[in-house]
Amino acid sequence: MDDDLGHAWLVQGDRRVDLAEIHHPGDLDAMGAYRQRVRQGLPAEVPFDEALPRAFHDPEARLGQLDDFGVDAAVLFPNYGLLWERPLADRPQAQLANMRAWNRWVGEVVSAGGGRLHPVAHLSLRDLDWLDAELARLSAAGVRLAMVAPALVEGKPLSDPQLDRAWSAFEDHGIAPVFHVANFPHPFHDAWYDQDPDAAAPVMGSVFIWSAPALAICDMAINGVFERHPRLRLGVMELSAVWVPMFLLMLDGGFDFHARFNGRPLHELPLRPSEYVRRQVRVAVFCYEGPRRLIDHLGEDMLMFSSDYPHAEGIARPVEDYERIAGPLEGRAAERLYAGNLEWLVGASG
Repeated sequence: MDDDLGHAWLVQGDRRVDLAEIHHPGDLDAMGAYRQRVRQGLPAEVPFDEALPRAFHDPEARLGQLDDFGVDAAVLFPNYGLLWERPLADRPQAQLANMRAWNRWVGEVVSAGGGRLHPVAHLSLRDLDWLDAELARLSAAGVRLAMVAPALVEGKPLSDPQLDRAWSAFEDHGIAPVFHVANFPHPFHDAWYDQDPDAAAPVMGSVFIWSAPALAICDMAINGVFERHPRLRLGVMELSAVWVPMFLLMLDGGFDFHARFNGRPLHELPLRPSEYVRRQVRVAVFCYEGPRRLIDHLGEDMLMFSSDYPHAEGIARPVEDYERIAGPLEGRAAERLYAGNLEWLVGASG
């Protein structure tokens, strides 16, 4: 909805959820300048619908961009869907209705993409009947990835036995759940974020961007989700990767300390907790995080290339800018980073 000054807003009913701004790939300062203009009460220079690049929403135009970038295929996340999950937490039916609307559209994107576009569905674990039906529709449409929040579900951790049905459904329908940056419930108490006017992307959220997926994956590993669901494939995208080596060290160390301190492990698991993560989780790595160094620590089978295009905080020329900043990779390390690990996540390879 446009306001009287021509600025577009994402709304639910009569409530403003957030500013509907247009990103300029690789130009974060342009976003700040536009937000400053809104705060100053200045009118929009160009209407939203006129300023929105076609490639941001049109599959054919995005395919043309992939050709220009030298990219074979791309994963496509929702944009405004990243903003409203937590604000609509008290309106679960509105959440599900918005998710279903997006999910209907991503099925059309798969069809138009010719196997090169992998749009990510948006799902909730709050209603398991709804989830199972939605996964069935998505799978039939060829969708292979679905974003879920790395957060408690009605006060229950993701390892709660009541949610085993959800993980079985992901396995059975051949869809990988994906954690991604979004306005989901905070991993820490809300009071830590209250002084920040940016509810969707507070400073605390940026500093601790890794904490929610780390917490969720720890819970799933030590409490047996990956053991009970060996066909489950989990992606972590745009939540950074530099934390993963330390996390795996602490995951095994904490589990072992607890077992020795209590005389028995929390759960009898055939594998080390970190082995489940290595087996079933793939993590996208930004160019500035030093992919080569992380591959030395983690091996070649965990990390995926990530550009965050077309967001302002991403890079404007995905492959070209990534290699310029991260440095070149060769051989199997390059193949796994740029293609193989994503192909595994979407089930295109074993």
